[in-house]
Amino acid sequence: MRCGAVLTAAGSGTRLGDPRPKALVPLAGVSLVERAATALAGSGVVAGIVVTAPAGRVAEVAALFPQGTAAGVPVQVVAGGPTRQASVAAGLAALAAVVPDCGGVLVHDAARCLATPELVRRLVRALEDGRRAVVPALPVTDTIKQAVPGEDGERVGATPDRSLLRAVQTPQAFDRALLERAHRAAAERAGDESSAVSDDAGLVELLGEEVHLVAGEAAALKITTAEDLAYAEWLLTRP
Repeated sequence: MRCGAVLTAAGSGTRLGDPRPKALVPLAGVSLVERAATALAGSGVVAGIVVTAPAGRVAEVAALFPQGTAAGVPVQVVAGGPTRQASVAAGLAALAAVVPDCGGVLVHDAARCLATPELVRRLVRALEDGRRAVVPALPVTDTIKQAVPGEDGERVGATPDRSLLRAVQTPQAFDRALLERAHRAAAERAGDESSAVSDDAGLVELLGEEVHLVAGEAAALKITTAEDLAYAEWLLTRP
């Protein structure tokens, strides 16, 4: 199956404590967005990548790919939107020109730049086996409590069975037509963080379509804070 990828890199990253947009912050000397794009390209199953950049930073992000490629795979940089959902929609719209004949789409976050090429291949194999929406996930090891707000603060409402809980990661893989339909159906949500859906699997779920799970990776952690960045650097540099 011929696949393209949308790589979201438009977030501000304020919780990281760096004045630069998160995707431009270096990890062991290489920006998060470059690392994520290189992993997608290095999988051997991605024919082209659209990167969504922060407003006003398109040229700066594009300069990170001076030949318009990552590991030999074409890269196009476009402006993202006010939410992640809006940014992915913009990337999907641009992908048609980069990989016009792709049947599958991977949606990835620059913040999970240590996801490996093997994880990308695992997701594409699932699409080739007939799955139309596939996400990587890890079992939840903590006990989780559902909080219920009250006048005197929160209280525990329920304790879900953690054996059935999964922490979902990216990349996420989709049949292209299904993902485009999911974005069209929820387009009115995309303009505001209070209504936007936080991941593309959630949009597919809103259509009533099945989303399948494959094994995720501990390394595909989301870099959100300075502590996450330090841990990711340790992962890269440990003996």
